[in-house]
Amino acid sequence: MSSGGDDGHLKPATRLVRGGRRKAWTGPVVNPPIWRASTHLYDKDADRRAAGGNNTDGQFFYGRRGAPTQWALAEALTQIEPGAYGTQLYPSGVAAIAGALLAVLKPGDRLLMADNAYDPSRSMATGLLTRMGVTTSFFDPRDVDTYRALFADPVRAVWLESPGSLTFEVCDVPALAAIARDHGTVSLIDNTWASPLGFAALQHGCDIVMMSLSKHVGGHSDLMMGSASAGKRWYTALRRTAQELGQVVSPDDAALAARGLRTMAVRLEAQTRSALQIAAWLETRPEVARVLCPMLPSDPGHALWRRDFTGGCGLFAFVLASDDPQASARVADALRLFGIGYSWGGFESLALPIAPEDYRTIMPGTGGQPALRLAIGLEDPGDLIADLAQALAQA
Repeated sequence: MSSGGDDGHLKPATRLVRGGRRKAWTGPVVNPPIWRASTHLYDKDADRRAAGGNNTDGQFFYGRRGAPTQWALAEALTQIEPGAYGTQLYPSGVAAIAGALLAVLKPGDRLLMADNAYDPSRSMATGLLTRMGVTTSFFDPRDVDTYRALFADPVRAVWLESPGSLTFEVCDVPALAAIARDHGTVSLIDNTWASPLGFAALQHGCDIVMMSLSKHVGGHSDLMMGSASAGKRWYTALRRTAQELGQVVSPDDAALAARGLRTMAVRLEAQTRSALQIAAWLETRPEVARVLCPMLPSDPGHALWRRDFTGGCGLFAFVLASDDPQASARVADALRLFGIGYSWGGFESLALPIAPEDYRTIMPGTGGQPALRLAIGLEDPGDLIADLAQALAQA
């Protein structure tokens, strides 16, 4: 098994299977063993000194820099992210958000953040970054002209997310990233929804791409982890900042993530197919005002999604034709096959009442109408539709 350096011609599904499986890390078995270690030992003190100066994956030094289990996962993620030089791992998706932003920003800088970004990203901007002297301006990522005008004053970084959190608006990432680059601004994107299998963020102009590996990569709702990938310049900054913060992931979790990665393509394909079927069915229901899913031809963001994306996932939302703010909770409570809980990307389906306007500064969310976010798992879509039908009828 090669290190993957000659695998660039291979299709993504093949790279998912091969990625990170260096012979030096796996030995005679298929998967890299779980290396649980804090201390790494040296034959001679000269070896210890040499290792300290060789700060790369593959070089034993100390547990904070990882070992073959973590290195293999990071390399596999790099190999499926077109344009990436390296990938940094973090103990959660939020830790990856913080690590990426802190690698770029310093006191006195200005950040632009899409108004429909994930709430913890917004909280990072209004909390930790504010306390360290970073100013954040929120913007509607669909309004390119107003966005361009925000660069009248210097901007250090732009944080994007497409589709947007909870309401799934698709923005013109290449255009927004190009404007940022023209002004010497770093563009970062949360690409958890699509993953690199559905959207090649670096190839579309972004400088750093972040994912919550707790979602699609893990795939089984049993681990917390995040990642950030970039070209050489920004990967170096990501790695330095993560090490300064003492960020490290456990080898056991890294092994679970690597195992999930191998089947991510087939899971995403199945969940996307089911989500499209269910979303199209919801569009026909009188209880539903609208479905928020860019994979549907009726969605305002569908043309951009078709242009830039090569895949989707099982996550979307729908708005109820009701003015009762409790209607979404009643639907969720009536569901039998959907769990009520946070996260998504696992094998099980989830339903979550949402109020996007609680997490917006500029964009309207759902206008106060009750809504639910659905994460479609690997159950039979006909069973899930029947469950939704009985819940909508009850509620």
